Amino acid sequence: MTMKICIGGFSFFNTMNTGKMDTFGYLETSRYRYNLKEVDLWNGTFAGCREDIFRLPEEDYIRKLREALDEKEMKVINIAVDGAHFWDEDPDKRKMLYNNALAYLQVAKTLGAQSLRVDAGDKNSSTDSEEQFEYIVTQFQDYAKKAADLGLIVGPENHMGASKSPYFLKRVAEAVDQPNFGLLIHMGRWSEGEDEGERLLAPWTYHTHFDGRTVGTAQGLELVQTLQDAGYSGYWGIEYNAPENQYAEMEWAIASAKRTLYAAKNKKS
Repeated sequence: MTMKICIGGFSFFNTMNTGKMDTFGYLETSRYRYNLKEVDLWNGTFAGCREDIFRLPEEDYIRKLREALDEKEMKVINIAVDGAHFWDEDPDKRKMLYNNALAYLQVAKTLGAQSLRVDAGDKNSSTDSEEQFEYIVTQFQDYAKKAADLGLIVGPENHMGASKSPYFLKRVAEAVDQPNFGLLIHMGRWSEGEDEGERLLAPWTYHTHFDGRTVGTAQGLELVQTLQDAGYSGYWGIEYNAPENQYAEMEWAIASAKRTLYAAKNKKS
């Protein structure tokens, strides 16, 4: 059984903060320590972006990343982008954020990414504001059309603010109604509707994240089965930024994810 597992770039954030790893080291680690040929990048690891998440990476840096990926015969399943969410209370900042999101379409194209996560709104975004909802839907409709020209799937994650409500994300997905729009589901991370979030959003799910609370647990197994029963066949990302011993902790997380996927397969057999 081929395990469609990849490591989210945020998983080594603490190691990177000590100066012991950068994005190139993360590629080496994924490929040669854990024998994974797919990666789930996070722009917070890119040179310059870790210090200022709103800063765009240099074109030369992105070209070098692509060269490193090609040398290792690796592919990018997804890029999680911070500093490019759509809704902000400040109209001028909204324009800057959307321009960042547009710039990351070219980054994704250069890196050969399959999908791109940009958030619907910041941590203060609300499920109750029609102004926010209409703006987010309009921007994602435009964004998904542009992504389609590049063969990309784009969409938000249940990351923060209003997007932690599955009911809000379902409403957004139905209103956007574009074939290149989807959702990155961070399993179990909900502000409400925790018992049905994955089931409600499975039809739009293009990528997933385990974390330290769900990987290798009975809850994680149940969520995997829920998504698989709904037809999900994509990758299972591990976004687990352990406080210490991150190399060993990731070995545990990968083994736990594999055990969960084997158990899910056996239950279906």
